[in-house]
Amino acid sequence: MSQVADRAPAVRAPARRRPSRRPAAAAAKGAAVAGVLFFTLFPAYFMLTSAVSGKVGSGFEALIPTAPTLANFTEVLTRGNFLTYLGNSLLVALITVLGSSLLALFAAVAVARFRFRFRTTVLIMILVIQMVPLEALVIPLFLQARELQLLNSLLGLSLVYIALSLPFAVWMLRGFVAAVPAEVEEAAYLDGASWGRMFWSVLLPLVAPGLVATSIFSFITAWNEFILALTFFNDTDKYTVAVGLRAFFGQNTTDWGLVMAGSTIITLPVMVFFLFVQRGLASGLVAGAVKG
Repeated sequence: MSQVADRAPAVRAPARRRPSRRPAAAAAKGAAVAGVLFFTLFPAYFMLTSAVSGKVGSGFEALIPTAPTLANFTEVLTRGNFLTYLGNSLLVALITVLGSSLLALFAAVAVARFRFRFRTTVLIMILVIQMVPLEALVIPLFLQARELQLLNSLLGLSLVYIALSLPFAVWMLRGFVAAVPAEVEEAAYLDGASWGRMFWSVLLPLVAPGLVATSIFSFITAWNEFILALTFFNDTDKYTVAVGLRAFFGQNTTDWGLVMAGSTIITLPVMVFFLFVQRGLASGLVAGAVKG
């Protein structure tokens, strides 16, 4: 009995529970998130409140409009000729997205699937071209567009934007194409599919998330670019929205209500386009980070 008693486990006193730090950590995390959201969304809030204000005030008067009105939007769309600018920008952005996506996809398939001489050099040159600042390309692109008689043309500006979007699009889509196993394509060939049928029915659906991500980049590039659009056009009816917004800046005074209304109109199509393709963008970026 004594041996059994000696082997019995000793009863330990209950350990003191340390005060949980989870509420404090959650509060700190919530405060950090709120700070980031405030820092990010405050410019958009200020832009919207200034756009709907009859007169942009100072201090707290600029943050909370007392008499909201849509007069600034009406004047921008009518007197400011912003509807024409919106149509020009949408046309240029559409051509840029379609052209850059198609060319980048074919180029990505070439560098990812085919083995040819100077293949690595081509990939390095794509990165080098992407590193060149836009300001260094304005004069060469202007001279080349003048020689090709593409100045003051929406098509000419779209071709330039396609060229600017291609390096990023090719490099990103290359990772998606390389992540598709070659056995999938070979299985399609064994089933009697031609290269076009395999490309349309097998390869294209698998790299579609990458196309969505690159199309957003191309759309934003064509929509927000200012320097080339200002340089290429002499006719005001050919202006894009980024250049058209400059008309509301005066030499001595600036009507900030009209400027903010125009900026809000410029922002809306980008937000709508992003909300329309946000699922494809999220899956595309994640897949590109994991597979590329």
